[in-house]
Amino acid sequence: MRYDVLIIGAGPVGNYLANLLARDFKVAVVERKGSLGGKACTGIIGAENYERLGLPESAVLNKLRGAVFYSRIQSFEIERKSPQAYLVDRKALERWLAERAVGKGVDYYMAAAFQGFKNGKAVLQRFGERIEIEADFYIGADGVNSTVAKAIGAQTKGEFLSGYEAEVVGNFNPDFVEVWVNKDINPEFFFWVAPVSERVARVGTFGSLDAFHRFLKIRMLKPTSIVEFKAGSVAFGVRKPWVRGNVALVGDAALQIKPTTAGGIVYGMYCAHALRRALLDGRLGDYEKGCFFVKKQISFGLRFRRIFKGMSQDDIERVFEVLGSPEAREVIEGQADFDDHVRTAKAILKRPKLLARLIKISPAIVRNLL
Repeated sequence: MRYDVLIIGAGPVGNYLANLLARDFKVAVVERKGSLGGKACTGIIGAENYERLGLPESAVLNKLRGAVFYSRIQSFEIERKSPQAYLVDRKALERWLAERAVGKGVDYYMAAAFQGFKNGKAVLQRFGERIEIEADFYIGADGVNSTVAKAIGAQTKGEFLSGYEAEVVGNFNPDFVEVWVNKDINPEFFFWVAPVSERVARVGTFGSLDAFHRFLKIRMLKPTSIVEFKAGSVAFGVRKPWVRGNVALVGDAALQIKPTTAGGIVYGMYCAHALRRALLDGRLGDYEKGCFFVKKQISFGLRFRRIFKGMSQDDIERVFEVLGSPEAREVIEGQADFDDHVRTAKAILKRPKLLARLIKISPAIVRNLL
């Protein structure tokens, strides 16, 4: 069988891309697993982008109006009247996208593991049988540990972290996600508590399993109240190239991931649109240029990540004092964007009083953010 485009990986971005391409190309999707979903993923997506991208209401589990930020000794709250982010059932999202793609004529090869390229064809292992599929273009949408990226010799300069997340039964405010920053417990990342409902929340972090268990105790959540536990990995950094010959990488396979929050669905879908335009124009090499917004956000996020790793908990406490001030909260509530962190930082740094206070904590913070 021959196709115009073969997408390797049926996660949210791979399935979304299949929908975008179905009208203009003969498309197939290859997925290593026998079913969709299952990956450890909190699934918090900015409400504005969720709707702009045309994603389904049926996959939304909860609508979040704000966040409560906790340090070791203080806290502050950011709140808006309307939902700012959606907590999404990733399996339901992937299934919805895949069903729509199939309805548009896309072929799916489930339980088919991509082995590599040979003589211009993709070699797959499916049900114990070796098969080859030929396409004009091949797209790697197969995650952080992308086999396609390895096959084209893409080089990665980044930071890999293990992640742990559990669905825990307890008592939660369903309107607010909790963000806990305590480097005494976990120097690598923050902790999150993302409520699915009043009774269940997704609780997780990146770093060590020991840090995850310590946080459960601090948050007074019982390990015996965990009803689902998942582990995975994430990578923050740069993977090059995104295009080699007739092969391109998209989504987590291209490390189109926010270093600030580890979210990747929106950035991957943004780049899926850029990839579609490049394919339609017959200039695959223009794909990266179309991802300028995402590359800018990632670059900012990597600088932010370096700042975070170099800060002590005492520095964190001083930053919390600034961000928890009435002026900072006004800026964040009025101008912050869930997926545009560059815009959020600029809005804060344009306030002279806030800028002066941050410089007093550390000139490096402002210098790196700018």
